[in-house]
Amino acid sequence: MKHEVPVFQLGPQGEVMAHAIDACVHCGFCLPACPTYALLGDEMDSPRGRIVLMKEVLEGELALEDAVPHLDRCLGCQGCVTACPSGVPYGELITGFRGWSEPQRQRPLLQKARRTALLRVLPSPQLFYAAATLGQHAKPLSPLMPALLKPALDLLPRRVPRRNRLQPFFPAEGPIRGRVALLAGCAQQTLAPNFNEATIRVLTRNGFEVVVPAGQGCCGAAALHTGERDLALRQVKQNLQAFGGENYTAIISNAAGCGAGLKEYPVVVRGQPEEAQAQALAAQVQDISEFLGGLLDRGELRPTLPASQPLRVAYHDACHLAHAQGIRREPRELLRWIGGIEVLEVPRGDLCCGSAGTYNIEQPELAAQLGQLKAAHILSVQPDLIASGNIGCHTQIASHTRERGSAVRVMHTVEILDLAYRGEL
Repeated sequence: MKHEVPVFQLGPQGEVMAHAIDACVHCGFCLPACPTYALLGDEMDSPRGRIVLMKEVLEGELALEDAVPHLDRCLGCQGCVTACPSGVPYGELITGFRGWSEPQRQRPLLQKARRTALLRVLPSPQLFYAAATLGQHAKPLSPLMPALLKPALDLLPRRVPRRNRLQPFFPAEGPIRGRVALLAGCAQQTLAPNFNEATIRVLTRNGFEVVVPAGQGCCGAAALHTGERDLALRQVKQNLQAFGGENYTAIISNAAGCGAGLKEYPVVVRGQPEEAQAQALAAQVQDISEFLGGLLDRGELRPTLPASQPLRVAYHDACHLAHAQGIRREPRELLRWIGGIEVLEVPRGDLCCGSAGTYNIEQPELAAQLGQLKAAHILSVQPDLIASGNIGCHTQIASHTRERGSAVRVMHTVEILDLAYRGEL
């Protein structure tokens, strides 16, 4: 696609955006892979259509306010990246465009206040825990709440788990095979603290020391993908400082969105002094299933006990694990490795569940439709357990399966492994 994007006026991200626009050949393979196109059937709500819109805005041919309704409806799930035969880096394009356009937008006051509150509360485990605890008591009143607050309340679990503070260091069991650093995450420390606890137990059982670096914070993905580039840069630089200075065996993430965010750091700081440091960090980052899957491939993963009875486990592909990081095989093989488990494939499993960071709060109607579809598809295979690898997906799927009256438990892949190691599965 030929373009006249003023690359040098757009800063370091201008070249990234121009390259993505240029790579698109308008073939349409992305359309059936796009969740919003599947729901709305509108060309402008497809990746191909959005690329045209962004091109025209950047070239000055279209007013920003005419394009943003369609661009805001993009989940950033990157299903189109997997489907694209031309290798268009759509994720880099939409992220770069949002960072460029957000300072120019005039949002309604209440919408702006909600975004500010979200991006202040979500990255802070202390603030989020306080907000979630308060919201837990307000949850029964959700139908009476203002439209701006209702989506967040609906997604909260019935009970907020007790918050456990992570120690800075966990010793390996048996001979030491390496040392890894753990990204603790933000919301999941409140909503699902056992994700980290199970991750640490599985790693230490396999001979790895686990360090939880002091000074780490939010990975920056939520701010980056909503266009708050300055905030994202501060968060990125904080983590570069926190995780720098030691050559770990790996930097482990157990949240697909966070892991993908860490791997994006070189693009985020492109052209800045921290670029080489960001490349070094990104090269060490592995999702927990990627890391454990590597051990399994090499015959180095310690065996688990089998399940006490046959279990049918529906595996949900988190978008930022399957599409953004290309990790599909490893979680399935880890689950199959546990004796007695049958891994079930979910119909239309490549379609986003509708969580997508803050999307299910900012675009609640579309997110709810996708959540309902995902829940229906998962429950259609009649699983005993549901496995995934991302806190957003976990929350969304649990909410919508619960809405359908299902008591099937949603778990992180590493939680299931942890139970198998302890003989409690």
